[in-house]
Amino acid sequence: MTVARVLLVDDQPLVRTALRMVIGEAADLEVVGEAGGGAEAVRLAERLAPDVVVMDIRMPGMDGVEATRRITTGPSPAHVIVLTTFDDDDYVYGALRAGAAGFLVKDMALDDILDAIRVVATGDGLLAPGVTRRLIREFAARPAAPPPARTPTGITEREREVLTLVGAGLTNAEIAERLSISAATAKTYVTRLLAKLDARDRVQLVIIAYETGLVGRPD
Repeated sequence: MTVARVLLVDDQPLVRTALRMVIGEAADLEVVGEAGGGAEAVRLAERLAPDVVVMDIRMPGMDGVEATRRITTGPSPAHVIVLTTFDDDDYVYGALRAGAAGFLVKDMALDDILDAIRVVATGDGLLAPGVTRRLIREFAARPAAPPPARTPTGITEREREVLTLVGAGLTNAEIAERLSISAATAKTYVTRLLAKLDARDRVQLVIIAYETGLVGRPD
């Protein structure tokens, strides 16, 4: 069995303890370290080379956005999951742009937290459709959101349609149903978009779809 190595980052010891207890019950996950701040997280990530970093956003000193940027571009890059409350967190979008592979909401079910860590450990972006749609609504509604840029070039009209649907949070199966194509074909289009747009995962495709105006603001 392959065991994913996890680094926990939160300035609240009780949160780290709770996460450590939950993760410790999973045979395929192992907590290899804990950090109470962003700077310490960067140092531990370089020394311990974890597979996944569960990263709080709001911390004194170096926040989770900057720590995420440094870890994902460092000598031993790890997959970062942002830990957020969502209701009052203004930095989630910035963390995703900094290279985070996904996000956890602090009140998620324990099994969902474990599943999220497993998904990200394999190199996939964490894009539960309902949560992704909420993310898009949250940031699209904010006046301070970045203005739409020009539509991505170098992609076909069908790829543009697929990118728009990915940005709206649809799964491959939902995209296939919407466009009357097979799930395998939808997956192929997503794979092509990742390569053409130099995106790490579906999370980045969501960001591209939003920033280029393919996913519009709500009325």
